[in-house]
Amino acid sequence: METTWSLKELYESFESEDFLNDLNTVDDLIKRYETYAQSLSNIDKNEVKKLEEYLEFQIEMASLFQRLFSFCSLTLSTNTSDEKALKYSDILNEKSSALASSEAKVNHWIGSLKNIDSFLSQSEALKDHSFLFHEIQQFSAHLLSDKEEAIVAKLQNTGSIAWSKLKDMLTSKLMVDVPLQDEVKSMPLTMARNLAHDKNPDIRKAAYEAELKAYEKVDDSLAACLSNIKGEVITLCKWRGYESALEETLLKSRITKKTLDAMLAAIVEALPHFRDFLKTKAKCLGHKNGLPFYDLFAPLGTHTQTFDYEQGTQYVLKLFKTFSDELAEYAKEAMEGAWIDVYPKQGKVGGAFCSNLHIIKQSRFLLNYGDQFSDVITMAHELGHGFHGYCLNEESILNSGYPMPLAETASTFCETIVKKAAIKGGDEEQAFAVLEQELTDATQIIVDIYSRYLFETELFKRREESSVGVKELNEMMIKAQKESYGDGLDPNYLHPYMWACKPHYYDASSNFYNFPYAFGLLFAKGLYAKYEEQGEDFPKAYKNLLAVTGKLSAKEVAQTMDIDIEDQAFWKKSLDLIIEDIEYFKQLAQKRF
Repeated sequence: METTWSLKELYESFESEDFLNDLNTVDDLIKRYETYAQSLSNIDKNEVKKLEEYLEFQIEMASLFQRLFSFCSLTLSTNTSDEKALKYSDILNEKSSALASSEAKVNHWIGSLKNIDSFLSQSEALKDHSFLFHEIQQFSAHLLSDKEEAIVAKLQNTGSIAWSKLKDMLTSKLMVDVPLQDEVKSMPLTMARNLAHDKNPDIRKAAYEAELKAYEKVDDSLAACLSNIKGEVITLCKWRGYESALEETLLKSRITKKTLDAMLAAIVEALPHFRDFLKTKAKCLGHKNGLPFYDLFAPLGTHTQTFDYEQGTQYVLKLFKTFSDELAEYAKEAMEGAWIDVYPKQGKVGGAFCSNLHIIKQSRFLLNYGDQFSDVITMAHELGHGFHGYCLNEESILNSGYPMPLAETASTFCETIVKKAAIKGGDEEQAFAVLEQELTDATQIIVDIYSRYLFETELFKRREESSVGVKELNEMMIKAQKESYGDGLDPNYLHPYMWACKPHYYDASSNFYNFPYAFGLLFAKGLYAKYEEQGEDFPKAYKNLLAVTGKLSAKEVAQTMDIDIEDQAFWKKSLDLIIEDIEYFKQLAQKRF
């Protein structure tokens, strides 16, 4: 089974004729789009035709840029030092920034159309993209002038984008010296972090301490990256008339503040139950002062089965098939089609992700697989993202982009399929081990995510006053972890550098990329409850839900399943499902004290 992905479906190489031709096509497209933008007028009487031309341009640009940018970014994700990928990534960023002035002009024009629904109703293509046009009108109120938007786009190439690239390069090259028994082994950061799942408690603690020490080599540089990225975000939000970066994120996320507040209120109410889980796990591991951070991911029970990659793929396929043949067949195609880059290596970015490539109706998946059950779950999670993209393949590329909170729904739903089936299908010892993993993951997505939300909120507040350095960032992170985890964690063993290892903080276009994970988990839990109620009728309705995520608000998507996400009761009901698991886990754990 192939364990490195193939990108030849995009381009054979950076020297290939197709790649170079498409690169040249970008220049021609930019010129044609500039001409189109200049032709627009507030007194134009041919609005329907102009709007249809806009769609044609946007589809062509989205398709072209997705192919080119994906080839560069996917190449860099497995080799951050690839000089050609770095070169062409810079070139593409420069070319795309040249569109900013025209894009602003066009969006201003669309925003000025008073009776846009009357125009959209006259064309099937326009009607199918009505949500897109209404969203443009909403965001147009926050646009700068055409010239200012062009300047901003240019400066970001040497601002937030450059800082983000530097962060990726520093962390991907960072080597961690971990003392393992009789030797000190130097390994990439991603491999060292994988040791948090090791069976040996001494190795887990050694890896944790070595990781914290390794950050000291680059922490000043990472702090500069983060501080400057957030500084840029704050400035642009003020210029564009947003009250805060959070307000902009909520608009981009297609959710209301009422929805976020309802979810966070339910989470805060449930935190004591998660702390009980952590304290119970701590007792199982022999700790008396709460759980040390280095043991957050420690496996419990005697059933600590490992899964090499082939075993992991077969396990996922078997359990996906319990939900639907279509999901299992999709996952099989990804596994056998060289869509997945499996193992960690020096120069490869950490974590895991899915890149849905609508242009070729495929996806690419990056893993840092380490033979643990958690790695199997991560695989299922990312394949869920891919299935989401698969469900959108028949939509226009402009209707295939879904907001951050809904982005985590399909992935988390697939996790739940695997975890629930594993718990139901095993003996008590296996159920205990899998349940512990399920609750550990849920704790990360609820409790740790809440700490990240608190941290980023405080970071934006302080960055408005001045730059922030390493000491201040570490103090903010510790404070956020204490507020979220409470007495569930040992206060002597927290993780002050979580701001350094989470890439989402460093994306100027995706601020507060934390609460969407909690949204995804809890929304998926609610959907899974409906699946258990509806049985074999559910997969079709679920697929239909995923297919409209690119052209409806989150509230409207939820309403297709008769769910009200602005009602705290929905989130509480989803959390109650996790709390039931916590209580069952505590019962099983008492036998081990």
